[in-house]
Amino acid sequence: MDENLKRVFNQFDKNKDGKISVTELGDVLIALWSSSPEEELKRVMDEIDIDKDGFLNLSEFLILCRSNFDNANAEAELHAAFDLYDQDKNGLISAEELHLVLNELGMTCSVEKCVRMVASADADKDGNINFKEFRKMMKSPAKE
Repeated sequence: MDENLKRVFNQFDKNKDGKISVTELGDVLIALWSSSPEEELKRVMDEIDIDKDGFLNLSEFLILCRSNFDNANAEAELHAAFDLYDQDKNGLISAEELHLVLNELGMTCSVEKCVRMVASADADKDGNINFKEFRKMMKSPAKE
């Protein structure tokens, strides 16, 4: 993987000085993720530029790519979990779907308790959990 990332690094290192400038980092972020505002670019640069020279060397670039890879994996795992519960594939998890899946997984849970669980995560109060609400619920600390 590091050889592939090194080739990508070299593609974005336009002046071939072994460093990625803020401008070049903008090209990286646009190509790999999505367009980022200048403030976000500076924030990312400040976070990843360990030696604080205003450039990303190869080691710092690898840190950036690996952190994004980890975030992408976590997001994919969340989508897979959401899809498991979204039995009818309508982009929403209902209390009935939650009840069905939990019971299939061997976790005894009443319909009433599932209704309360959905209501506690249902920010838009439509009676279901969408992916955004699911992500927030899964990333929140568990309540005692």
